[in-house]
Amino acid sequence: MVERVLLAEPRGFCAGVEMAIKSLTWMVNIFEPPVYCYHEIVHNQAVVAAFERAGVIFVDDITEVPEGSPVMLSAHGSAPEIVAEASQRAAVMVDAVCPLVTKVHHEVKLMAKKDYDIIYVGHEGHDEAVGAVAEAPGAVTLIDPDQGLGSFQPKDPGRVALLAQTTLGMHEWEGVLDDAAVRYPELITARRSDLCYATTNRQTAIRQLAQEADTILVVGSKNSSNTQALVRVGRKEGTPSYRVDGPEDIKPEWLEGSRVVGVTAGASAPDQRVREVIAAINPTQGDSPLALTDEDEYFPLPPMLRQFVKILQTVVEAAFAVRKPNLPGPIEMDPEHSATGALDLLGV
Repeated sequence: MVERVLLAEPRGFCAGVEMAIKSLTWMVNIFEPPVYCYHEIVHNQAVVAAFERAGVIFVDDITEVPEGSPVMLSAHGSAPEIVAEASQRAAVMVDAVCPLVTKVHHEVKLMAKKDYDIIYVGHEGHDEAVGAVAEAPGAVTLIDPDQGLGSFQPKDPGRVALLAQTTLGMHEWEGVLDDAAVRYPELITARRSDLCYATTNRQTAIRQLAQEADTILVVGSKNSSNTQALVRVGRKEGTPSYRVDGPEDIKPEWLEGSRVVGVTAGASAPDQRVREVIAAINPTQGDSPLALTDEDEYFPLPPMLRQFVKILQTVVEAAFAVRKPNLPGPIEMDPEHSATGALDLLGV
């Protein structure tokens, strides 16, 4: 019987996911359904299901969006042609791309403009990798971290740059980086690692968790790259680690003989599901946090959405003569609200 659950901190939603979920919540509150979203807003089944119940239709082909409909682009980043097509088709188009992904897109364009061959380390078919490579397909070679550089041959060994999907495991990025640095001594990389701060923090936390827990459960969906990376890190540290979407996925044999179970969550997993997993484990001595660092990053809502909400606020205030100068409006108060609270309203 499990005596105690150690709960990793930080875990769960990162600033980019917070921004994306709150943005789509705004969309379903402003517009009559359906609201369209290109790709899953984040890679989590519970979050996607909640928005589907609220009237969101997720599409993988932007041409499926009827002209004149409101549309949001997912947090993972989209190809330039998708952004352009969405802008033309939609009455209102909001791009909820994570700012850290946008940074990588800018780096791809900059390196391509300077005629570098770009190694992009990522998983083939992942939404983020597809969008980044599309920024300069003629200059970018997608390298799977499990396969390494292989037969990659640049035009000029002196002009090679290396960039990465933000949700990779640290050990995956470092392996390819070290190999590339040996092959190409003049290798150019970003001034800071492309790996998301939240990805790095959660991987550091699970390493500590692995030292103190007999078994680790990682809450998150199968198509969540950062969730899968957490499982790999836990196993690499020598602790049995398993991914679960929720309590229904827990297999009793995983917990047999485990006195302490570690629980963490990928960056797109809602805390509601984490609490359900802890309840299912039912530790006799309850749960306690294993805190490594605090996260206070905040990403503002996308510019187009901020502008649209402020226009609506002005129209409503003018119609009802309720303008109150110098008082904060809903956009200014956004940092006080959480994606977890938004999902509570949607019934996750």
